[in-house]
Amino acid sequence: MSALEFQLVLLRRMADFQPELVEEAVSRLGATTSAMREANRRWQAMVRGGRGSGGPVRRFSAVLGPAPSQRDITVGGMTCTAYQWPVSLWPDLRFEVVTAPGGALVQEWLVRDPGAPAPPLHGVDDLRPWSFVIDDVARALPSTPLEGTAPSRWRLLLTDSAGDRHLADFTWGLLQEVTPVTPAD
Repeated sequence: MSALEFQLVLLRRMADFQPELVEEAVSRLGATTSAMREANRRWQAMVRGGRGSGGPVRRFSAVLGPAPSQRDITVGGMTCTAYQWPVSLWPDLRFEVVTAPGGALVQEWLVRDPGAPAPPLHGVDDLRPWSFVIDDVARALPSTPLEGTAPSRWRLLLTDSAGDRHLADFTWGLLQEVTPVTPAD
């Protein structure tokens, strides 16, 4: 599996929310939707099969090469290691894998490159798909983390300046859509 195919794996999960953006991205990569499905099948086999042994960092390094960036971070009072790789589809982002001591996977998602500023974000109306990662939104807007709807998905409950609530859905850490929460009658 190649770095290009790995990006197709990321896109496969995003197609549920943003099929048009995914179609454009697949085309920019010079691939097809059938290649995207095949890359996802191969990735799932690698994750679930014996080739996934050696821990998550070894698996990602086999596909993406050695991580150009590595640093210690604190997660819930535990010192973990964050590894980051560039992703050509999103040059201002990095794919980050966080591991606990001993190598267990804690998190895998897209994050903002530390040297790249986030787009301006003053309110819910500024949110555009594929423009923000979870941390961008959580830092800028009042939010409450919620459980995602599937693996590799996260949600934030946002409250705007008028007190209205919105759900922000993320896949692999990248914003996919924002929907208003309508109160039950």
